[in-house]
Amino acid sequence: MTFQRVTIGFIGAGNMGSAMIRCMIKRNAAKPEFIWIYDQQQDKCQQLQEELGVNIAQSSKHLAVNCSIIVLAVKPSFVAGVLSEIKNALTPSHLVLSIAAGITIRQLKDMIQEKCYVIRTMPNTPALIGEGMTAICKDSSIPEEYLTKACSILKSFGSIEFVTESQIHGATAISGSSPAYAFLFLEALADGGVMMGLSREQSYKMAAQSLLGAAKMVLQTGKHPGELKDMVCSPGGTTINAVASLEQGKFRSTIIEAVRACAKKSMDMEKGR
Repeated sequence: MTFQRVTIGFIGAGNMGSAMIRCMIKRNAAKPEFIWIYDQQQDKCQQLQEELGVNIAQSSKHLAVNCSIIVLAVKPSFVAGVLSEIKNALTPSHLVLSIAAGITIRQLKDMIQEKCYVIRTMPNTPALIGEGMTAICKDSSIPEEYLTKACSILKSFGSIEFVTESQIHGATAISGSSPAYAFLFLEALADGGVMMGLSREQSYKMAAQSLLGAAKMVLQTGKHPGELKDMVCSPGGTTINAVASLEQGKFRSTIIEAVRACAKKSMDMEKGR
C-alpha cells in the first residue's frame, strides 16, 4: 500500500492542523480524498472542505474508524478527552501522531491502553508557510514503515530533527516557541528603524528580509554564527558598536535565560504543574 493511499485524520483544524493539511496537499504528501478532519468548531471543517476537498468526520471516533494515521492537533488540555473518545476504535495498525506539548509518549500510550503506535512531535508556526521546524520523539518499537509515513507528513511543511524525550524541552524552547522571540526582535528592530526616520512598512520589510537572509546564511554556508557575525563587524565600524550595545544590555544571556525558562515550563507541564 503506497503512502498516497493511507488515510490520514486530523483531530483539530486550528492554525497548526490546517497549516499541516494545506502543506501536505500542496507538496503532494497526501491527496485530499485521503484526508479526514474533525473539529468541534464545524465551521473550520467546512471551510477546509470547501477550500481543499478534504473529508469531514462526524466525530473523533468516526475519524479514527476511517483513518490509519491520526494527528492530534488539539491543545494539550484536550488530548486526554479526545483519546478517551477514540481509544476503543484504535487497532494495532493505527499510528497516533501528537503535536501536544507536555504530554509524554508513555502518557499517550497509557491513555489509549497501548492499543497502537505513538509518535510525539513539536512543530512550530512557520509550518503555516511550509518553513516549519519539527522535533520528533519516536518509540523504539515503531516499525520503519510507520516512521517513514510520519516523516513524509512532517517534512511536507518544513524540516525535521529527531530528539530524545529528555531533549524535547530544549527543542520546544529553541524551535517550538522561538518564532515568538524572533517576532519580538523583528518588531524591536523595526521600532528602531522608525525612530531613525524610516517608515513602518520599510522597517518591517528590511528587518524581516535581513533576519531571513541571516538564517539562510547559517544553514547554507555551514559556518559558525560567530564567524558570520565577525564578517559584518568591521574594525571601528557601525556594527561592532551595535554589538557592544547589545552585549551591554546582556542580549545573549537574556536569550539563554528565555530558553531555560521555556524549557522549564515544558518540564513542569509534563509533571502536571
